[in-house]
Amino acid sequence: MSKSIYEVLKERDLIKQITFEEEFQKLAKQEHFSVYLGIDPTADSIHIGHFIPLMMMSYFQKCGHRPILLVGGGTAFIGDPSGKTDMRKMLTKEEISKNVDNIIKQVSKFVSFEGDNAAIIVNNGDWILDLNYMEFIRTYGVYFNVNRMLDAECFKQRMEKGLTFFELNYMLMQSYDFLHLFETHGCKVEIGGDDQWSNMLAGVDLIRKIHQNGSFCVTCPLLLNAEGKKMGKTVSGALWLDATKTSPYEFYQYWRNIGDTEVYDVLRMLTFLPMEEVKRLSSLPGEQINEAKKIAAFEITKLIHGEEEAKKAEEASLALFEGSGSLENMPTVKVENTNIAIVDAILLTNIAPSKGQARTLISQGGISLNDTKIDDTNYMLSDNDFQNGYAILKKGKKVFYKLEK
Repeated sequence: MSKSIYEVLKERDLIKQITFEEEFQKLAKQEHFSVYLGIDPTADSIHIGHFIPLMMMSYFQKCGHRPILLVGGGTAFIGDPSGKTDMRKMLTKEEISKNVDNIIKQVSKFVSFEGDNAAIIVNNGDWILDLNYMEFIRTYGVYFNVNRMLDAECFKQRMEKGLTFFELNYMLMQSYDFLHLFETHGCKVEIGGDDQWSNMLAGVDLIRKIHQNGSFCVTCPLLLNAEGKKMGKTVSGALWLDATKTSPYEFYQYWRNIGDTEVYDVLRMLTFLPMEEVKRLSSLPGEQINEAKKIAAFEITKLIHGEEEAKKAEEASLALFEGSGSLENMPTVKVENTNIAIVDAILLTNIAPSKGQARTLISQGGISLNDTKIDDTNYMLSDNDFQNGYAILKKGKKVFYKLEK
């Protein structure tokens, strides 16, 4: 890329907050440097919330900078209190190790581990777990003002129920991560979601107090829908990047069904399409905007699951909504017996989490079988519903499952 990383991020409006902006702007034009993104392995997959920071990291690499992915094998033992009203679940070493391995595979879709500025992966467990606590506090604790820490956004929600000293250490540990990477890898920039601003700012302050120069942090905006709520929730919960948690079809369909006003943000933040094309697609009038949604769904699914899976998801979507394509790749659930209660079929597909909610959906007219609305909560499926060896169970207009005998 001929543009500096600052210019690229500004063009796509991917900078929410930044420290020492003018200084960073000059640095981005003058030299290549290392940039790090931290991900705590608190689950065995990353989700849509990690997507934009990973896209940002990819742009840094395309502009010649070296990405460092930090997996928090050490900080995961504490758990980040940011945005949480309760303490996170404590994980075992084995759980953390397994999660780290899975996350590394997913991140490789965004950055390259080859070439002059090949990405590297580090695990903060390598330097945090063996720290001498008294020595650490004596050396670095003097740089942290507790009053300022308690004013930080990341702690405010936890203050209502009581913030533990255990959790308070998270900011120190994340700051120490940045200092360690600055001193050992020449890392000058930390990136992350805007909900991490307080923790990231503390790391910049620590480095500048000790070394008097050279550290920056940049946050990206959160992906919000038209109501201002975080995007990324599906019928079955979070939108995961792991195909076993969120199928490629469900992943594709999520983006295919975004609102008209969300097209621009999704295209500019979650695809590599040139901004000229992003602006053209997002300004399509009327029904034509659906073409932009199809392109967004395909491009995002291709990035996460590969082109083959994206094409399969596209085919299944065309078959369901436009009468062309193939049903072969839509979400499928096997039923042992075609004589199954409609309520049990709904539970089997996770369309609803309980029989009570399943009955509510039916009574409200939200459930169809083979395009026929079901209004009887005691309806029993039979062989007649499986004319071609399968039946299509639908919730509303957008959620489909194929029941296969």
